[in-house]
Amino acid sequence: MPRYKTVEQVLSLMKDRTRVRNIGIIAHVDHGKTTTSDTLLAAAGIISPKVAGEALALDYLNVEQQRGITVKAANISLYHEVEGKGYVINLIDTPGHVDFSGRVTRSLRVLDGSIVVVDAVEGIMTQTETVLRQSLEERVRPILFINKVDRLVKELKLSPQEMLNRLLDIIRQFNNLIDMYGEPEFKEKWMINPQAGNVIFGSAKDKWGFSLPMAQKKGINMKHVIDAYTSSDKSKVEELASQVPIHEALLDAAIKFVPNPIEAQKYRIPKIWKGSLDSEVAKAMLNADPNGPIVFMITDMKVDPHAGLVATGRVFSGTLRSGEELWLVNAKTSQRVLQVSLYMGPTRELAEEIPAGNIAAVLGLDRARSGETALSVAFKDVQGSFERLHYISEPVVTIAVEPKNPKDLTKMIDALRKLSIEDPNLIVKINEETGEYLLSGMGFLHLEVSLQLLRENYGIDVITTPPIVVYRESIRAKSQIFEGKSPNKHNKFYFSVEPLNDKTIELISNGTVREDMDNKEMAKILRDEADWDYDEAKRIIAIDENVNVLVDMTSGVQHLREVIDTVIQGFRLAMKEGPLAHEPIRGVKVIMHDAIIHEDPAHRGPAQIYPAVRNSIFAGFLTSRPTLLEPIQKLDIRVPTDLIGNVTAVITRKRGKILDVSQVSNMARVIAEIPVAESYDMASELRGATGGRAFWGTEFSRWAPVPDSILLDVINKIRERKGLPKELPKVEDFIS
Repeated sequence: MPRYKTVEQVLSLMKDRTRVRNIGIIAHVDHGKTTTSDTLLAAAGIISPKVAGEALALDYLNVEQQRGITVKAANISLYHEVEGKGYVINLIDTPGHVDFSGRVTRSLRVLDGSIVVVDAVEGIMTQTETVLRQSLEERVRPILFINKVDRLVKELKLSPQEMLNRLLDIIRQFNNLIDMYGEPEFKEKWMINPQAGNVIFGSAKDKWGFSLPMAQKKGINMKHVIDAYTSSDKSKVEELASQVPIHEALLDAAIKFVPNPIEAQKYRIPKIWKGSLDSEVAKAMLNADPNGPIVFMITDMKVDPHAGLVATGRVFSGTLRSGEELWLVNAKTSQRVLQVSLYMGPTRELAEEIPAGNIAAVLGLDRARSGETALSVAFKDVQGSFERLHYISEPVVTIAVEPKNPKDLTKMIDALRKLSIEDPNLIVKINEETGEYLLSGMGFLHLEVSLQLLRENYGIDVITTPPIVVYRESIRAKSQIFEGKSPNKHNKFYFSVEPLNDKTIELISNGTVREDMDNKEMAKILRDEADWDYDEAKRIIAIDENVNVLVDMTSGVQHLREVIDTVIQGFRLAMKEGPLAHEPIRGVKVIMHDAIIHEDPAHRGPAQIYPAVRNSIFAGFLTSRPTLLEPIQKLDIRVPTDLIGNVTAVITRKRGKILDVSQVSNMARVIAEIPVAESYDMASELRGATGGRAFWGTEFSRWAPVPDSILLDVINKIRERKGLPKELPKVEDFIS
């Protein structure tokens, strides 16, 4: 099969969008996602002319390794022929670790179909379930690949009948999930049916795989598989791989069952576009119209050592060309496209233009981050995007880092900046007072991995301080109204505070309610779903990123309009550092009841307004049963049944609680929650308690109040660390 393609050949296929497929491989950790991608790349990756000169197809991956490009490209384009017709298949990288929070992996948004990899022995695991559910929510059509079938023969030594039952059982569970999470109009059509050929059985490691129709056509059955693995002749498995090569099985299924972009966007855009469907932009996307306005959804930002920041994403409508001016919806700025390229295998090749329905890589959009929506500048007022910035998984652990070798300081700062662009959950700050470089992440493990990347990719060894857990401040009761005066006593503000209910916090966290919405629309949602009073909800004037809300209930206050932006800014500043321990405030509704404002602009600048707003809010805060919230982590632990006791002992000792225990044969699965503050050395303790036989995943779960018994102790420790006075502030400190 010809795989040395020219850029022109690939482009002409891309223009005929019936020949394009956008798919991703999704799987539970260790079920074989990487091996599957690598096998497909080695067998069907389009080899770019630059690489072809250096190596043959098979050494392709080694060249990659020597050049230090990771094979984890944002996208890999494959070429495959079915009945003499050529197709380009974009294999878009999905992050290997999917979190439980159900935060949609961005990559799903640009896929039309997914290959779900399931280990034949382990079966369907939590993550498989999460990913499949997300897949169905985004209307991405699943194909099932049951991998590691050889384990059924080699490890479990099953007979052909037992093997069949085992495989049918996985298919049945998979279909139950489709039935449970799929939408009525797609359920029936998307069910997995071995006869139809949308399930593949195989082993990615040994490079063989087949669907039933393919096996029947080639005269192969499960007995051949068992023979190949039980035979003493090692070449039998290779023979199997040449009769039924895995890439053929998977790519045939992808072309047959995954819709092309034109078909897919008709039913997927209504689901994934957050905005009106009547606008010109939405109509162009529904038709994947290459002549419409440009809409480009960015799923990946990577730093290329030679080219700078590369944005990879899908063109939903219009045609991308260099020189185009694009509006970045989340960054609220416009930038010019300097260069457009397509993927050939994992390498980028320059192209003149990339039409709707395809995956493109773009240089010049360095203000973008993954999850960004880019539109033609002329349409920047269109209300809508694919995703707004989520604050669901807020970084909760911070360490200070400095290079082992002081000469590496600038190198380290540069490397940290690049890391934080590639991984939006990693935040880099400089502590102005101490000059330390602070790195915040989702948990201890997340930071460990980031430091490892610093070492491996950038050759920088760092010294770190012990991790610091980030808290939030909040309240548990409603306050009276307090007067806050400005230092010159000419401006007065009257605020009260009360806790937001859980439903409101959820609506803000997941982006259903956001500051830039139409007030009436926001009020309607809050009234119907979170028990707000409609008139009060209509008067929300600010929503802070830590989920606090400012409501303006004043009427007829003179000069308020002129200073309202300063008041909002004062509110945001107050929310950044609460009175208890200078930690961010979360989950508070701040209500402005009245104000008296000096008529002379000279007497009502920020220096007067900020303290007045802050003092009034903080006085209310301190009288409303204030507390600290700590981040809680969810654990999913798999351990042999006889060791459950040891695991629960570790968890309870760390203020944790067990949510659920389930058993499959001799393995137990324990779902538990523990405060992040206690999880520092948990990995080594769990290993110790189980002799290294426990496997686990962690995940940020929620914020919960610190138990009253240790509250003061925690506050004092934070105050001491930040060099704040020992005494806690009192209401009198804020109102004179």
